[in-house]
Amino acid sequence: MYIIPAIDLLKGRCVRLIQGEYHRRIDYQDDPVTQAEQFSEAGAEWLHIVDLDGAKAGKPVNTGTISAIAALGLLKIEVGGGLRDEKSIEQLLEIGVERVIIGTKAVSDFRWFKEMTEKFSGKIALGIDARGSKVATHGWTQDSTQDLIDFAVKASKLPIAAIIYTDITKDGMMTGPNFERTKALVDAVDVPVIASGGVGSVADIRQLAKLGVDAAIVGRSLYEGTLELSEAIEAAK
Repeated sequence: MYIIPAIDLLKGRCVRLIQGEYHRRIDYQDDPVTQAEQFSEAGAEWLHIVDLDGAKAGKPVNTGTISAIAALGLLKIEVGGGLRDEKSIEQLLEIGVERVIIGTKAVSDFRWFKEMTEKFSGKIALGIDARGSKVATHGWTQDSTQDLIDFAVKASKLPIAAIIYTDITKDGMMTGPNFERTKALVDAVDVPVIASGGVGSVADIRQLAKLGVDAAIVGRSLYEGTLELSEAIEAAK
């Protein structure tokens, strides 16, 4: 298992949202490029970026910052937030992003999602953000009727890079991931599963490793200092 530190971008700054709510925001590092460098120095090989402005706008917004991080050449980058057309996918891949994360559009237009996974084979990860057993969309502001596991199984038949699962109620809380649903997801699909949301300690990392996830995304706990990235990486190994 590997660890993916997270940078959430809002107006060019590193922030964290509590349970995905924009009005419950914590500001951290002013310079995301510096933050990315620090993650690399601590041993990270991957970086998870969420374009929060893009999630609201329905198209990438913080491309300048993402491009600057990619230009460092230090980390493999995955980016999500507002990717709802082919041009946006191409734009991010062209500036050096390793894979893009699609959530909302995958739920609302599965036929299009299938076409994109076939065109950009191995470069698209499905982002499943769920509130309970139901998938949420549009930057977590809307709930769908789509069941988490059913949708994951359907999508896993496509040439996707991974499924990134976030329990919205856990995100930013540092109280531990949803281990039960994470395990159910790992058991249900044959593609890599990446756990996101709620990781607050080395114990959480070790528990996720036992469940068989391929990676864990860690955000607020790194910024708050409850978890050292180097320790998390070592525990994941």
